[in-house]
Amino acid sequence: MTETSSIVLASSSPYRRELLKKLAVDFNCCPANVDETPRPNEPPTDLALRLSVEKALAVGSIHPAHLVIGSDQVAAFDGEILGKPGNRERAVAQLQRQSGRVVSFYTGLCVLDSASGQYFTDLVECEVHFKSLSLQQIEYYLDIDRPYDCAGSFKSESLGIALFDKICGEDPNALVGLPLIKLAGLLKKFGVDVLNPAAG
Repeated sequence: MTETSSIVLASSSPYRRELLKKLAVDFNCCPANVDETPRPNEPPTDLALRLSVEKALAVGSIHPAHLVIGSDQVAAFDGEILGKPGNRERAVAQLQRQSGRVVSFYTGLCVLDSASGQYFTDLVECEVHFKSLSLQQIEYYLDIDRPYDCAGSFKSESLGIALFDKICGEDPNALVGLPLIKLAGLLKKFGVDVLNPAAG
């Protein structure tokens, strides 16, 4: 990868954009138009990794000679994949079901060199332990954060953090949607050291 090559985040998510800014690298954003429908009996780990690769490849096809970052998050609970609620009614139902329980979040990550087609992937799991929540607490929370575009019906980067007893995982950023610890390692494989950018 050459010094003049730039980084593209294959996402339109404002949450991922804000996270990537933490690594102090120059980057652009480009939404990835991929079908996120799970395949029949596809495990959540496989889905998260597959979609992260597909997003990177889709954006890489229109951004040659770039490093493209693809990421996708899948929530799993009681053996099934949790989708984004989309509206208040479904968000209430999701949070009521998750109350007092543990939900697993799998965040897939792919860094692609679109010039060569080479890419590396990784996966981070976070376990979210929910407090026992009353309907009043759930409704108040939804009034504040309106997390209808978020799997699991919460935003951990804001008031949603108060819904939990604890979070277990390698990287707190992964729960928001972009595992920065793993990402820094994958970028280094392509010669991008976020702690020593002049060495690239």
